[in-house]
Parts: sequence; C-alpha cells; structure tokens
Amino acid sequence: MDLIVKFVAEFVATLCEMSPYLLIGFGIAGLLHVFVPRSLTQRYFHGSGVGASFRAALLGVPLPLCSCGVIPTSMAFYKNGASKGSTLSFLVSTPQTGVDSIIATYSMLGLPFAIMRPLLAFITGVAGGWIEGVVDKQEDNENKTVVDDDMSAEVSPSGFWRKLVEALRYGFIDFLGDISKWLVIGLLVAALITTLVPHDFMETMNLSPILQMLLIIVVAVPMYVCATGSIPVAAGLVAVGVDPGAAFVFLMAGPATNAATITILRKTLGQRALLVYLSTIISGALIGGVVISYLLPTDWFAVASRGVCGECVVGGGIGLVSIVCGVIMAALVVWSFVSNKICGCHKSFDEAGCAPAEITAVFKVKNMTCSHCKANVESAAKSVAPGLFAEANVSEATLVVRGLSVETEKIVKAVSQMGYDISLLSQCDNSQSFKNSKQKHDER
Repeated sequence: MDLIVKFVAEFVATLCEMSPYLLIGFGIAGLLHVFVPRSLTQRYFHGSGVGASFRAALLGVPLPLCSCGVIPTSMAFYKNGASKGSTLSFLVSTPQTGVDSIIATYSMLGLPFAIMRPLLAFITGVAGGWIEGVVDKQEDNENKTVVDDDMSAEVSPSGFWRKLVEALRYGFIDFLGDISKWLVIGLLVAALITTLVPHDFMETMNLSPILQMLLIIVVAVPMYVCATGSIPVAAGLVAVGVDPGAAFVFLMAGPATNAATITILRKTLGQRALLVYLSTIISGALIGGVVISYLLPTDWFAVASRGVCGECVVGGGIGLVSIVCGVIMAALVVWSFVSNKICGCHKSFDEAGCAPAEITAVFKVKNMTCSHCKANVESAAKSVAPGLFAEANVSEATLVVRGLSVETEKIVKAVSQMGYDISLLSQCDNSQSFKNSKQKHDER
C-alpha cells in the first residue's frame, strides 16, 4: 500500500510540475501551426550545402513534430524538389525537440538542459544534412514527383479570431491528442522508476557515465517516445542516480528514432541516408552526454537531481497554479482518449456500406500514428483524382476512399511515396449496377 501511495504521489507531482509549461507549449505549437504558412517554410528546403541544412535545422528545432509526424512532412518537401541533405537535416533536428518540449524540459530538468537540448538538435541537424550532401552530390531528381504544395497542410481559416480558434483547437486537441498516450506512458514510467528503483541503484551498479550512455543508446534507438514524453523518464533516471549526461542521451536519441521510422527512411531515402541519419543522431547524443558529464560544471545540472517530488503532494508543497494546470491537463488528456475527433473514428466500412453510384475502397495503413499522418494520407489519396472522398482512421489504421472512379493502384503509389505502408483490404463497386438500374428506369 505504501508503494501504491508513493507511485500515485510521484505521478501527480510530476504531472502538476509539468502542466503549466506544457499548456504554454501546446498554445505556442498551435500558433505556429496556423500563423506560419507552410508554403513559406517549404522554400527553405530547396538547395544544397551547409546553407540549406542550416535553414532546415533552424526551422525544424521549434516545430512540435514527433519522429512519426516528421516523416510525411519531410517526404512532401523532398518530393517537391528539396535536396536529400536539407530533408535529412529537418528529419534529424525536428523530433529531438520542439517548442513544447523545450519549455517542459526547463520545468523538469532546469535551464542548462533546456538550452543544451535544442542547441544539440540544431548542430546535429546541420551536420547530418551537410554529411548527406557531401556523400550524395548526385541528387536523384528523376525519382522526385512534384506533389501538392504541402500534403500535410490544411486550409487555414481567414480572419484573426478564426485563426486563433483554430490554433487553440490544434494545440489543445489535435496535437495534444497525438502525444497524450506517450506523455502518460512517460509519466507512468517515471513514477515507476522513482518508486521501485533505489536512489543509490546506479552507485551500486558502479557503471561509468560512458557505459551508462552506451546502455541507454541500445534501449533508446529502437523504442518510440515523443520529445515531451521523454522528459519525465529522464528526470526519473536522474532521480535514481543515472548520470545527467546519460539522461541527456535518452532525451536526444529516444524521440529522434524508433523502429518504424528506421524502416520508412530506408524505404524512402535509401540505405545510405539511413546510415547518415542514425550515425548523426547517435554520435550527437553521445557527444552531448560526454560534454555534460566531463566538460561542463556539475553544479549546472544539480537542479536535475531533484527528480520528481511525491512528498510535495503529501506535504502540500505544490502551488495552486500547478494544481489547477494539472487538473486542466488531466481533463484534456482524458478528453483526447474518449473524443471521437481525436481518435479519428468514423463509421466502419461494413456500417457505411457502398454508396450508390460510387466505388468504395478500404486500405490498411500500418504506420499511420498521428493527426499529421492522417492529414498526409488523406491528402495523398485525394491528389490522385478530383472529387475523391478520403477519410483515414488512426486508431484502426485504415483509409476509406470513395468516388465515381477509384484507381486503387494509383492511391497505393501516392500514399507509399509519402512513406506509408499501404495495402488494399477490400473494394465495393456499385457504380455499374447503379448505371444499369438508371438505364432501365429511363427506358421505362
């Protein structure tokens, strides 16, 4: 019972401590999404060399995109003529951080971590893009197909107040919904670590900081965790004696890579670009960890040693603002789990049936995991022919396309070019029977 109470207290304390900063971050993320035109950002991806990589990394650092959401966005830019170098720079720098995670990092781990994280994300992004540009000077433009201006972009509403409402909707509903599951998982893992693992555990293991970093790299590279969800886990690691440099390695390598992203990158950009991508992220994370552990003053990262503070809940040490923000954050997370809008739920194919005079096709899309993915899949399908209806379901990993003419092979090709693993599940054709019945009606 004592362990359960401590676990709940640690979870609540971490949630309350992060919530004010998370709410600010989600608000800024919504403003960036609505008020910064995607057509403006896309132009920075054209060109090669350090300049293009510099611009792409500078753009990617504040954007709130996870390692799955950044793939379709970057692929749309690449298909429009962006170089592999600038595309890779964006891919490396974006998922490691974001405006929301920068603010949340400051709340949990202190200012030095909050500065080091975006700085290293920017440096590794530029380095990765530059290396890719050097090893791949012969850009394969023949395989590029110009697609719509930005597959992931939605039509922005007109008028300041409508844009503001859309920004709030995106930040606190769509974007929060994308990461809410991983944020909760991160909070639960952090609470488990600080509850079950003794605070002198790493001292007992007697592992050097370098060995701790290498061990964390092995665990972090294949797993999926968003930039914000990694923060409470890193704080929990530090709380049980993990070296701050090793915790920093988890902050950088965990959000930037996962098994699904690795598979998609190999398919879309090739084996060489994937090797540059992984080596840049791993090397950058390890270098950052070494700098923190061996070169920077230990006192700078002493604030991180506080970890999470379950006793603050019991003793009433958490401020009223943090408690209110924690309640709001919890309500938003619960809403994200139960809302049909967040789940992307719609009538199933069997319920919807096949509309008269239409062809309906249902596809399986395996690696569609967030609202960015949903928007990209739908836009790619609609780009095949005018007048197509396309609706993706993230929770069921399906895509339903309806229209008078549905060319399934072209839809599979268009969605595959965005980096998704898509296959046809079923197809229903009522167009011919409708035409026959209409012809008989006209004859009568």
